[in-house]
Amino acid sequence: MLSCPALLISAPASGQGKTSVTAAIARSARRRGWRVRVFKTGPDYLDPMVLERASGHVVYQLDLFMGGLDHCRGLLAEAARDADLILVEGVMGLFDGKPSSADLAAAFDLPVLVVLDASAMAQTFAALATGMARFRTDIHVAGVVANRIGSDAHARMVGEGLPDELPLIAALKRDATLSLPERHLGLVQALELPGLDQQLDRWADAWDAAEASAPATGRLLQAGGTPETSDLPKARDTSKNADVSKTEGLSKGGGVTETGGRGPLFGSQGRNLAAGRQPKEGHGEKGPPGACLALGEGGEDGVGSRGTGTGNGDSRTDGILDRPLQGRRIAIAKDACFSFIYPANIDLLKQLGAEVLTFSPIHGEDLPTCDALWLPGGYPELHAEVLRAHPRLFNDLRAHLHADRPLLAECGGMLALLDLLTDGEGQAHPMAGLMPGQAALQPRLAALGLQSIDWPEGELRGHTFHYSTMSTPLAPIAAARNPNAGRAAEALYAQGSLRASYIHHYFPSNPYAVASFFGGTAAPRLQPISPTTP
Repeated sequence: MLSCPALLISAPASGQGKTSVTAAIARSARRRGWRVRVFKTGPDYLDPMVLERASGHVVYQLDLFMGGLDHCRGLLAEAARDADLILVEGVMGLFDGKPSSADLAAAFDLPVLVVLDASAMAQTFAALATGMARFRTDIHVAGVVANRIGSDAHARMVGEGLPDELPLIAALKRDATLSLPERHLGLVQALELPGLDQQLDRWADAWDAAEASAPATGRLLQAGGTPETSDLPKARDTSKNADVSKTEGLSKGGGVTETGGRGPLFGSQGRNLAAGRQPKEGHGEKGPPGACLALGEGGEDGVGSRGTGTGNGDSRTDGILDRPLQGRRIAIAKDACFSFIYPANIDLLKQLGAEVLTFSPIHGEDLPTCDALWLPGGYPELHAEVLRAHPRLFNDLRAHLHADRPLLAECGGMLALLDLLTDGEGQAHPMAGLMPGQAALQPRLAALGLQSIDWPEGELRGHTFHYSTMSTPLAPIAAARNPNAGRAAEALYAQGSLRASYIHHYFPSNPYAVASFFGGTAAPRLQPISPTTP
């Protein structure tokens, strides 16, 4: 089996500090020489950018809807082989959505650390934390973090009512200088923050200071320690041929350690550091927090442990074994304007055999010679003038479509192809004019939610999240479904070799459909683009 310390960090709602705490733990462990792998639950691009900088490793999504159980298992199994610590940041509140962060924790027996914004409460903190810990019996809340406390006395108050089996792991003091700037879609992108590394070190310093007040036997990361000397059992692959279905860690009392037993995640004794309680003997009624994630090698899919399961957990791998995109050059716009890219999407394209080429339109780079093109989402409204000023970009896009080469445009990538885009300040910008219509930013959220949509080649899954509205005379060829019965149900448009939608697609949800489209074998041919410049 594969065994690695793992922890899911969640909260009762968004805005509690999950990303900050996850990044602080990751950075602190990395500074000690630990190999840290971080995952993000649910659809998100901005938080993973920060977590990647904190951990020094690419951050993948773990989403039971978009990727499926087998796909998530494969990602975790791969991380368990190489890491000393796995951290998973949850999405929204612990129990929000279907599937929720709690569902993921239950599926892989991940112990949960709950982060609570304690800035406007005292003893009620314990009531909320206890309620979350006891709401579902199939997950184990191993501890809580009090975020944004005002003083040491405040820390003692928030911890007073916690039961012994629910320790207060850290109490982090309120400090406005530790906040990161935000804009309408969330955090400002990591690549736009020149001082991010210094900020991450400050977060890690704050975490280390909180741990320094804990007894030596009750710390998540031993001060100055290593994976070998910490209370966390080290990762080890004890069986290269382990059966995933038998080792995925579904015993609810905790994960399996390298010795086959359950290990404490936060030390060998229960504690409540901020309330000043003395450690008690034993581990409480529920037993010690589970510390290790036990996983197999991933599915037998021929492409490694990352897997390529569909959203419903099935596996479609014949096309990958055949490498249907072998010899195809796929260009991807990638910069501060076009940045909403799942790493798993690029991995899949390469596994399908494609040569992936990235270019930066806002830095004046030309579209590379390619067989297919992907314009991902991002912030065209912030870079509209720069895009328009590019001497060749829009004409190159037009020539690409006129040559009947596939182009997938998602959300911001789609907006860049319209006739007109009006930014948040009310300024209208002429765009590429390759898709009829116009869009405008608005202060109110326009759409948010998971999406499932039927491409001509099969179902793909993903999500939508935008503040713009769009009008186009094109008739959609498909409409999405929302698994949580939300109002968001995005359209899919096709014109010639162009396919466009507000949906951010998760390619591993259907490798066959992705290979068919980018391979140029199945794109609808409707209203070809004129070669003339508008």
